[in-house]
Amino acid sequence: MANVKLDRLDKQILKMIADDARVPFLEVARACDVSGAAIHQRIQKLTNAGILKGSQFIVDPEKVGYETCAFIGLNLKNPESFDEVVEKLKELPEVVECHYTTGNYDLFIKIYALNNHHLLNIIHDKLQPMGLARSETIISFHSAISRQMPVMDFDV
Repeated sequence: MANVKLDRLDKQILKMIADDARVPFLEVARACDVSGAAIHQRIQKLTNAGILKGSQFIVDPEKVGYETCAFIGLNLKNPESFDEVVEKLKELPEVVECHYTTGNYDLFIKIYALNNHHLLNIIHDKLQPMGLARSETIISFHSAISRQMPVMDFDV
């Protein structure tokens, strides 16, 4: 997909709503010195272009009982089964991210488990039967940085 050219107003809107998705559009309009209708139109344009992908509340996994966060590199026995394995991964609620990667792994996933025992069960009972040649698990103790990509002023 081609990059959409963002003007100063688009970037200003993106910076404001990235900082606080619940900021009222009228407040954004005042800060940008444009009408509320102009903000609504720009937000719609940014959404239609796929730059904005909805809004959501972020649930803290640890606060609802998921004490273990792990990243797992997966190597498939049969690399042609990528699509099938990804569809199976989508069925596991503990899998929150899945990436096709270069390097040592065919796929790289991020999962949340209730504890280390639950993590072991996920790997042994749910992941291994998907046709893995091997996997490597890295447990995260704590996320030091977690943020959205900043909207910056640069031309590439």
